[in-house]
Amino acid sequence: MKQGDPVRVAAGTALLAAVLTGAAPSRAQPVPEAVTEGQTPEDEQRAVWDPWQPMNRGIFAFNEFIDRYLLEPVATGWDVVVPDPAQRGIANFFANAATPRRIANDLLQGKLDKAGNDFGRFLINTTFGVLGLFDPAGAEGIAPGDEDFGQTLGVWGAPAGPYLVLPFLGPSSPRDTAGLVADTGLSPEFYFAPWYVSSPMTGTRTINARSLVLETVRAEREAAFDFYSAVRSAYVQYRINQVRDRAAEPEGEDEHEELYDLEEE
Repeated sequence: MKQGDPVRVAAGTALLAAVLTGAAPSRAQPVPEAVTEGQTPEDEQRAVWDPWQPMNRGIFAFNEFIDRYLLEPVATGWDVVVPDPAQRGIANFFANAATPRRIANDLLQGKLDKAGNDFGRFLINTTFGVLGLFDPAGAEGIAPGDEDFGQTLGVWGAPAGPYLVLPFLGPSSPRDTAGLVADTGLSPEFYFAPWYVSSPMTGTRTINARSLVLETVRAEREAAFDFYSAVRSAYVQYRINQVRDRAAEPEGEDEHEELYDLEEE
């Protein structure tokens, strides 16, 4: 089974402004308890705040339709035509191109060691890895980073807010949506590549990434009683773990991030 990063189609950026400027959910909605170390996955799932669930499910159904009848068929054809090593090389290239953005978030989070690690990977893979098509740094045991501005906001103490599904882009939260906008602004193609270059690059990245998880997504769809809930649970716990791994807790204190509360009590 092929492995790959979760697919989040880099399209429909104009829709993000509406999300960011939309009305906040009513405070009459129940506020979840803080997600703390030692809680079970079931506890974490109960802590998810999903007051926009009717809207989210509608957008999720739309995204599923686009994926099943457009993206998945194209990715399946891509999978047949493009050999596995070439798919991995393309994924490596785009991951390497995103390294400067990750380094910026390393620095914003105060992770100087991670910034140095990612900078070293970028130099090695750009030079010896033919612009990142190959991953000699990984072969030497230098693991890639995965920081983004949504995580940076979480490390700074910003709560995630309610669970949110974006058209085309998939699972998110108000915090991660703001982070996505900021990360888009840090992308080099945003400034240096005209649309007729950046658009094919975005399409290639999306189709290639989708082809790498064809079997995984099919298996998850078949196994899930409620695919919406399964995706929500997986995404929320994934983001919780990402922020926790990078949020240093003061010695002797028991601080926990209230991931799904819009304001601290």
